[in-house]
Amino acid sequence: MKRITRRDFMKSSIGAGVGLTLASPFSRVLGANDDIRVAVVGINGRGGGHIGTFHKMSGVRVVALCDVDRKVLDRRAKSFKDRNEKVDTYVDVRKLLDDKSIDVVSIATTNHWHSLMTVWACQAGKDVYVEKPCSHNVFEGRKCVEAAEKYKRIVQHGTQSRSSGGWAKQVAAVQSGKYGKLLVSKGYCCKPRWSIGFKPFKDVPEHLDFNIWLGPAPEQPYHENLVHYNWHWFWDFGNGDAGNQGVHQMDIARWAVGAGLPKSVVSMGGRWVNGPNFKDQAETPNMELSVFDYGGTLLIFETRGLVGKVKEFPRKVDNEFYLEGGTIKGGKFYPNGKDEGEPLVEVDYHLYPDGNFGNFINCVRSRKQAELNGDILEGHLSSALCHLGNISYRLGWQVPFNMKTREFTADKIVSDSTMTLLENTKAIGVDPAKSTYCLGPELQFDPEDEKFVDNPAADLMLTRPYREPFVVPKRV
Repeated sequence: MKRITRRDFMKSSIGAGVGLTLASPFSRVLGANDDIRVAVVGINGRGGGHIGTFHKMSGVRVVALCDVDRKVLDRRAKSFKDRNEKVDTYVDVRKLLDDKSIDVVSIATTNHWHSLMTVWACQAGKDVYVEKPCSHNVFEGRKCVEAAEKYKRIVQHGTQSRSSGGWAKQVAAVQSGKYGKLLVSKGYCCKPRWSIGFKPFKDVPEHLDFNIWLGPAPEQPYHENLVHYNWHWFWDFGNGDAGNQGVHQMDIARWAVGAGLPKSVVSMGGRWVNGPNFKDQAETPNMELSVFDYGGTLLIFETRGLVGKVKEFPRKVDNEFYLEGGTIKGGKFYPNGKDEGEPLVEVDYHLYPDGNFGNFINCVRSRKQAELNGDILEGHLSSALCHLGNISYRLGWQVPFNMKTREFTADKIVSDSTMTLLENTKAIGVDPAKSTYCLGPELQFDPEDEKFVDNPAADLMLTRPYREPFVVPKRV
């Protein structure tokens, strides 16, 4: 392969303005006793878990931390200093990626940075652990897959259930055929997502590099509902709870279906907070139902955030599988017409050991991409489902609560989910007779080309305009 110099890279459309050194597509050769050197990027919340997990692993060293908030960076670095351990600190990930001694980049930033950092890290010769969802839109996820393949990188996705024996057993039971055909694979993401109120625009704190925090997103004013958590509920940065907690259950639901992307998608829902006429600063729905058609099997995803305060509507984060012979839920099989569950049939299934992080490190050493439990391709496909559901929702229009639609009434399980979602709005006093919800169009989709069928408006939402120089390249 022709050697690509730094000058060539800087001149290319991929590298313009990025300032990375493009390393060899192979890491430095690791011996069995060599430490794997890890850098963690985005360390305020979930990134702290990454640091702790890698720090406990034999033969792994966390050698660099990166965050746009200097207070967070100093706080995390202090624990290393207290243990007399050296750790380098960075605000700008581009400078971190210039360090050729780093083997792994572990990404726990905002969603809208996940793919660009993954692509850049692959180009710089690093292996990657990237948190869910791996992408902010469908286009980006495919670029991550292409970058991992082109640069021969080990890239693991942070949907940890792929390393769970309990879920693997349930999926294997679904796919065994012993209970008949899978009719509906259903996921629940019902966590408390109430009002976030309003925060005023204000000057950016001195300790925060807001330009890098924005990264690929459009230039806009700073307010405290963005940093550090509520960015999840703004379209420029997050994907709502479907793409936050929900992507874990979406991945399990798709895993059971045993297929990639669907033939069609339709969504409905809304954002209801503290009464039907009150709005908060957030944009994404806190109540959303998406239905994906796989041709004979439906994948239904129920996101409800008005839970946890009212007895009738408890938290629920789970998956259920409806088959011809009955239902699998809670790790048991419930035959049709029976209320008592029974143990699942004995099935063969295989997972590579040591959990998601341990499995990743094992594959970094072995270079066996096929042994990843949560390979980036699976992460892309499951993340893409979240994006497709959101696209239908965002193209929708307001309709009365009592409006009956074929898409949400033809199947009993879908109809029941629809009624549950609408009934759940009573938790904040919504009057069904006076209220509306957002009904998205049913969008036909080509899973091979990863494009909608004859729908340019929907296709536009498969990607986004990028802010230079933070551009996910069309060619990785």
